Amino acid sequence: MGLKSLPPESLPREKLLKQGSSALTDAELLAIFLRTGIKGTNVIQLSDSLIKRFGSLRALFSSSAEDFCQHKGLGVAKYVQLQAVLEMSKRYLSEQIERGDALQSAEHTKHYLTSMLRDRQREAFYVLFLDNQHRVIADEVMFEGTINAASVYPREVVKRALAHNAAAVILAHNHPSGIAEPSQADRRITRRLSDALGLVDIRVLDHFVVGEGEVVSFAERGWI
Repeated sequence: MGLKSLPPESLPREKLLKQGSSALTDAELLAIFLRTGIKGTNVIQLSDSLIKRFGSLRALFSSSAEDFCQHKGLGVAKYVQLQAVLEMSKRYLSEQIERGDALQSAEHTKHYLTSMLRDRQREAFYVLFLDNQHRVIADEVMFEGTINAASVYPREVVKRALAHNAAAVILAHNHPSGIAEPSQADRRITRRLSDALGLVDIRVLDHFVVGEGEVVSFAERGWI
């Protein structure tokens, strides 16, 4: 079925303009990105089949260039465009937390950390460095490890915090297993970091653990 045979209100672009982007399905959003279908398949059908083939919209977005480009209807140009869109999304979220108080923008912070950490295949330890108004000065991945662990060195975190003249930090790391529940090792390293940073009057405000569909906050658990 061609798109011309569909009622106008069913077309993704018109639906977005009338109802907003949140009203669209994953396939409809992807259809707007792809713009055109292939012979015998309209763009909505193509989008739906691609999502089913990859397993989810997220899996499609995080696929390698080789895997992405081997599917009919996709190619290098689409892959490059997609990576640009994903990077713009990350930068948008980064600006959202940089413009204001990271603690007052907790949901933005969680979304940003999820975008930065969730799809990593190895565990990564991330630090947000904050000024005395809890605004973000800088953020960086400080340590990377294996599929289930990353060695974290408090001395290095203290050095970077002092270099940024930070008054506080927010810690984060991912669990590639997808399970966000913090381990005893996570709690121990958080205490060690809090103690080490406390010696130079830098507070640890929170530690987020990013899983598949959940982000656990140490502060919300009462652990900080």
